[in-house]
Amino acid sequence: MDSLLLIGVGLLGLGALLMVLEAFVPSGGILGIAAIASAIAGIVFLFRYDAMWGAIGLLGTAVLGPMIFFGALNMLPNTSFGKTMVGDSGEEIAQTRANQMRASKEARAQLVGLEGTALTNMRPSGVVQINGDRHDAIAQGGIVDLGESIRVTGVDGLTIEVRKI
Repeated sequence: MDSLLLIGVGLLGLGALLMVLEAFVPSGGILGIAAIASAIAGIVFLFRYDAMWGAIGLLGTAVLGPMIFFGALNMLPNTSFGKTMVGDSGEEIAQTRANQMRASKEARAQLVGLEGTALTNMRPSGVVQINGDRHDAIAQGGIVDLGESIRVTGVDGLTIEVRKI
């Protein structure tokens, strides 16, 4: 008769394992259904062994089953598999964007004093070429015509300010 107890506890353990796998493996609910079926079978075996063991198994499954599943879901975004499936968190995305903006501002700040050519008529905004790279810019102190030489006089945020040479 002890085999009923071992089988029942084993099926409950299998159900818990399948519930954790359901959180990590995209199975379309198949693993979740198998976990529930395993837990029900385990509870039946425990009731066949003894009513008290069956009640303990039923109560334990009702309480621990959802806790195991939602605990695994809570851990999922912190795993490498979860990060590829779920993606970066909002904080990580914001940090990446802030780093990109900082790098862009630093790169633009290094343009101050460099010379280039106006690729469009600047009345007052247009496109300039500096060191082979195209940049949107604003002309200070008048209009700059296509092909004229310019010098970068400043950077205000992401705006490049230029003057005709």
